[in-house]
Amino acid sequence: MHEVFDAVLGTNLLHANQHLADHNRAHFDEMGVFCVNLMSGPGAGKTSLLEKALVDLKNHFRVAVIEGDMTTQLDAERLRATGVPVIAINTGRACHLDAKMVHGGLHLLAREASLDQFDLLIVENVGNLVCPAEFEVGEHCKIALLSITEGEDKPLKYPLMFHEADCVVVTKLDLAPYLDFDRVKLEANLHEINPEAPIFWVSSKNGSGLGDWLHWLAQRVYTHRAAQPLAVS
Repeated sequence: MHEVFDAVLGTNLLHANQHLADHNRAHFDEMGVFCVNLMSGPGAGKTSLLEKALVDLKNHFRVAVIEGDMTTQLDAERLRATGVPVIAINTGRACHLDAKMVHGGLHLLAREASLDQFDLLIVENVGNLVCPAEFEVGEHCKIALLSITEGEDKPLKYPLMFHEADCVVVTKLDLAPYLDFDRVKLEANLHEINPEAPIFWVSSKNGSGLGDWLHWLAQRVYTHRAAQPLAVS
């Protein structure tokens, strides 16, 4: 009986979250904003990747970031140094951001500028390989990061995140010469879980591969913008 109750409660939570995520996405569409959900396990390099990427992205798009962490604003402070608006959300014991938290973050962002003043909103989720993939926040695009230090088996052990991803960014490529790392095996495992998602191999330390991923992301933003109906005066 306890297991049945837990299953029903979990289903209801996901249903309620999906309802608000759909509301968030409709709001993004109305405002012409493309929203990205950036997900990974802890320490994969999401913040380091964004530190590099935002320097380029802000020259082409009006960008804002919602930064999720269980505690502290350390990562948010690093990203604010790039000059883009950053809203920090501390989740406490929750190991993911959900649609309600992001909705609250949008209200905080509105104190700095109206949402329609941005082209791109990047949600950096809490470092966790399970929960962030289960709770949509209203995003148009899911991006999964995986560092080469985590091992080639992670896509097989945590398949949902990589199955749901629109692209996978493999990070810390500069460490490859120092590790017993099999690039072919990791790529095969990723393709087994998600044969459609492109894979980008990057190093946030030296910038290798970053341009290819940024070009892919920019094309998604431009495509979304072109699909939005023109405002009627």
